[in-house]
Amino acid sequence: MIAKLAQRLKQLRLEKDLRQDQLAKLVHVEKSSISMYENDVRQPSYEVLIRYAEVFNVSVDYLLGRTTDRSLDLSGLTAAEIALISELVDSMSAKNRKLEDMRK
Repeated sequence: MIAKLAQRLKQLRLEKDLRQDQLAKLVHVEKSSISMYENDVRQPSYEVLIRYAEVFNVSVDYLLGRTTDRSLDLSGLTAAEIALISELVDSMSAKNRKLEDMRK
């Protein structure tokens, strides 16, 4: 199993002050799955891993422990590619604002 993944998933959830059930709704899995991921009992699918990266605005490489950099390197991308990434970040930010509103 990938222990660093489990550690980072839990760390990011706690940094966002999310309960496991709240995160489960955001990544479209059961609460029990979140617990299994964080305890290194089960690995998330590629799709769930990508959703985690989107929710926490980090790269999949960061989640997997391949880098300590949380942000993405956009060098070498075209203007259109950067625009697409910006749209994605805006969408994720809107989702996070909704989450903040839910907690209030």
